[in-house]
Amino acid sequence: MVQSAAALLREYGASATSIDRVLAHSGAPRGSVYHHFPGGRTQLIDEAVALAGDVIAGLIDAATRADDPVRAVDAFFALWRDRLVESGFRAGCPIVAVAVETNDDAPQLARSAAAVFARWREALAELLVRHGLTEERGRRLGAFIIAAVEGAVIMCRAERSTAPLEAAAVEIHDLLLNALHQRPEAEPRP
Repeated sequence: MVQSAAALLREYGASATSIDRVLAHSGAPRGSVYHHFPGGRTQLIDEAVALAGDVIAGLIDAATRADDPVRAVDAFFALWRDRLVESGFRAGCPIVAVAVETNDDAPQLARSAAAVFARWREALAELLVRHGLTEERGRRLGAFIIAAVEGAVIMCRAERSTAPLEAAAVEIHDLLLNALHQRPEAEPRP
């Protein structure tokens, strides 16, 4: 059910991801919702956000183990391009879907989305710092990369084209090459 909820969030957004839709998508019996998710739809969506966040974090973590941070970020953009194309531009980021549709009835969903974004940013920041950028610059670029990817994914879905993502990928690629080439001497590490 959690995987189904995450998939539905990617395609339909938070408000359209109902218990009925999750049950139809997953094939789970209705009673299992109340058994596994006593907090109802909010708990189910929250767990789907955590799952989706973990999946992408795992991909980011794998990419950040690379020796080349530029290639790692290029791979992150390629991942999203592939997901968009494979889904016919229907699937976006479930975390964005929750972040833009949260309301006062379920403030924990906004907090969960924020925590996922922070985790992704930190992973990218650590990669950049490991390759010689200052912590401040690494954090800023990590945030910028996530913002660029997420914004470009939204635009791609609207335009039904990978052009916005490809443009963002080229600019981020060049920015990283420049930042890493012109970086100040790395701070000594203990």
